[in-house]
Amino acid sequence: MTGSSVTLSQAEKLYCFRNQTLDAVARTADALCSKMESMSVSGAQAGEVATRLGSVEAENKALRSLLTCLEARLTKLEGGKPAAAAPAPAPAKAAPAPAAAEDEDDFDMFGDEEEDEEAVKRNAQRVAEYHAKKAAKGKPAVVAKSSILLDCKPWDDETDMAAFEAQVRTITMDGLIWGASKLIPVAYGLKKLQIGCVIEDDKVSTEVLEEKICEFEDYCQSVDIAAFNKI
Repeated sequence: MTGSSVTLSQAEKLYCFRNQTLDAVARTADALCSKMESMSVSGAQAGEVATRLGSVEAENKALRSLLTCLEARLTKLEGGKPAAAAPAPAPAKAAPAPAAAEDEDDFDMFGDEEEDEEAVKRNAQRVAEYHAKKAAKGKPAVVAKSSILLDCKPWDDETDMAAFEAQVRTITMDGLIWGASKLIPVAYGLKKLQIGCVIEDDKVSTEVLEEKICEFEDYCQSVDIAAFNKI
């Protein structure tokens, strides 16, 4: 059996066999010695025992030589290193220190206080916004209005101004309220109708209002804004 024909598995078995053989030889020698001490033998028997012990020691020496050779081959198979003993169990990892201990240096005794102050500010702001919205709902919305004075000019002095005014007042629009009116002399017996009204700026356009008055072609020649005031 050469080194090249011995597998690693076989070498391990041989190594175990070596240890078992050495243990068996040692036990046998101890047993023989103990037996010799406990028994009385004659000179012939002692000589026979000595011969047997010599034979056992010779066999033991031969076995040791053989096992030493096998151990050398095993070492060669393993790359020149002696047979490794069974790996020792890995030492248990130390338990990590509590996270609280690591963060002791970063502890900020005023951190919670600052967070509490920020939370109080946010809550106060939300409460203020809530009350502002509630108050806005309770108050009527401010409506932008304007007071307008219109000069409505007829075609001639024969125009029925009472009928003209009646036609103008028939114009109804959401956000339009007609006011007082009067006739103002212009020249040569000609008079114009001056009539006031209040409009909501978001609902009534002065241009649209003028166009509606001018639609009464039988009465109206033109319309001008005499006065315009925000209310």
